[in-house]
Amino acid sequence: MIHPRRIAGLPGLAVRGLVGLVYPPSCIACGAATAVPHALCAGCWSGMRFIERPYCERLGIPFSVDLGSPGLLSPAALADPPVYQRARAVARYDATARRLVQRLKYEDRLDLAGALGAMMTRAGAELMAEADVAVPVPLWRWRLWRRRFNQAALLARASTRGRGVPVAPELLARVRRTRQQVGLSRAARAENLQGAFRVPEAARPRLHGKRVLLVDDVLTTGATANAAARALLRGGAAAVDVLVFARVVSDGRDVV
Repeated sequence: MIHPRRIAGLPGLAVRGLVGLVYPPSCIACGAATAVPHALCAGCWSGMRFIERPYCERLGIPFSVDLGSPGLLSPAALADPPVYQRARAVARYDATARRLVQRLKYEDRLDLAGALGAMMTRAGAELMAEADVAVPVPLWRWRLWRRRFNQAALLARASTRGRGVPVAPELLARVRRTRQQVGLSRAARAENLQGAFRVPEAARPRLHGKRVLLVDDVLTTGATANAAARALLRGGAAAVDVLVFARVVSDGRDVV
């Protein structure tokens, strides 16, 4: 067994090599062996359904065919425009993406935030270029106490690292406890979140006139993003864009 003092005296590259022998890199989704740490194996990578253009410029949902015209909006965006201006996501909320989110949230795999955040950085590059500040969707205080961390805050910090966009969780507060959204209809989700968010009075001067990048892990119906964006706009924000790791896409209804 190598004494810790000897490990401390080794060069950084040697230490990483030694750690790699003891803890070989594994897939962040399924645990299979990988060539590099904090990565997906070939199987999980191929299982990720990444969202790339062409997609609705407002909702960020992919079109099934390339219509050849940039800046198109989906029927869903035209029929029911969101409160926020634009939404972007790394991938569809399918098996692999769901597994990654669940490992981060429920298995205390806080180390996954860096890998997921790096993918979000690429997916949200155009939004970050215009953002003045990033705000994670807040948790209700008792849920935060039980979980001990807010996954949206971790993703906000990881995705904006090195981009010059400050993260300011104090600009938005969750002021009302809500029921779990799972299993609720679109209308019930929206009703459940009415009045759930508020910009603290002391934060309003810092928010005034700012373009906000609202960050969360998953976008489902958009009810949470709409409620949070509405509170930010009422609190003085000039505009709100949304960046998430994954979003639900209903192929039969939301895409062309």
